[in-house]
Amino acid sequence: MHIARYALDECVHYGIIENDGSIARLQSSPLEGLKRGGAIDAPSAVRLLAPIERPRVFGLGYNYVAHSNEVGKAVPQLPVLFMKPSTSVIGPDESIVYPDDGQNIHFEGELTVVIGKKARHVSAANALNHVLGYTCGNDVSDRVLQRRESEFGCLLAGKGYDTFAPMGPVVATGLDPSKLGIITRVNGAVRQNGTTADLLFSVPEIIAYLSRYMTLLPGDMIMTGTPAGVGPIQVGDTIEVEIEGIGILRNDVVAEDRGNASRL
Repeated sequence: MHIARYALDECVHYGIIENDGSIARLQSSPLEGLKRGGAIDAPSAVRLLAPIERPRVFGLGYNYVAHSNEVGKAVPQLPVLFMKPSTSVIGPDESIVYPDDGQNIHFEGELTVVIGKKARHVSAANALNHVLGYTCGNDVSDRVLQRRESEFGCLLAGKGYDTFAPMGPVVATGLDPSKLGIITRVNGAVRQNGTTADLLFSVPEIIAYLSRYMTLLPGDMIMTGTPAGVGPIQVGDTIEVEIEGIGILRNDVVAEDRGNASRL
């Protein structure tokens, strides 16, 4: 099942995408249930949004051995965690803003877990019962700032710019997160071609680990790490993250306009 969050006639709705592409509108957020409301919306009439509104976003670093090797990092002995602000989240076809002082901004295609049920002290064996589904994510990162922060044992600003967490296009339910193909393209050229079978810490292990220390809430999103092949993006580029069973998350890259930002 594919669940979409979308805008239509200046209102935001959730719906289930049917086999013919039409969208069966839900009565409420899928975090509250999947009861249909009766309305059917045409895909041509809607604009897809980020699957969850202003979520808490957890990220994992170095969760693929090949990626650790390509950046010269030791393989971690426990999950390397960080968070991205809710204001970093954008949806499909929204623009990644390249900071005007940015020097080396990278893409990172990632499987992203959407928590559907409160989780605290859950076991790995029971962890997937707390998952609503999965979506595509792009952990956009400022490498220069990230490196400076990491020297002091922290990681926030380099991952946390507005627009640095594209998510979407839908939440897919019923997938096996242990064997999904991930492809990232820049301007149509394949840059990453990996599989979640290579995750160092599996999705159930990640959820169990996080829930040992904090309560996971419905709507939380967990970016599970990126395969090898990360690289720079430039203004004018189009980034696509495609994950088996979910779809394609597409975003272009635009230059920052501080004049407009100052008026918000």
